[in-house]
Amino acid sequence: MVVLKKIRAATLIETLTASVLIIIVFMIASLSFNNIFNTHVKRNQSAIENRIKELEYLSLHQKIKLPYSEDFAGWDIEITNQKRTTLLTYIKEGKELHKTLNVND
Repeated sequence: MVVLKKIRAATLIETLTASVLIIIVFMIASLSFNNIFNTHVKRNQSAIENRIKELEYLSLHQKIKLPYSEDFAGWDIEITNQKRTTLLTYIKEGKELHKTLNVND
């Protein structure tokens, strides 16, 4: 006959302590993921990038008259002729980006 050995059970305090530690770890991980996702959403600039590509296409195929300017989702977009190039500038909250589109013939 098999003799059953008694296994010492964990006390209530040990169980509560382990549960609290696990909850704290998951809470820190959850807050970290939340911060990462919020930063990613705030830095998402795909809408302005798509609009810039569209304006670049229209400018290259001479579908818009230059100089051109517009306000798109808080960005000030300007397209100007400068010497032999077309310069596209877009600005938002002190952040200014430039892009040279093409060489005019």
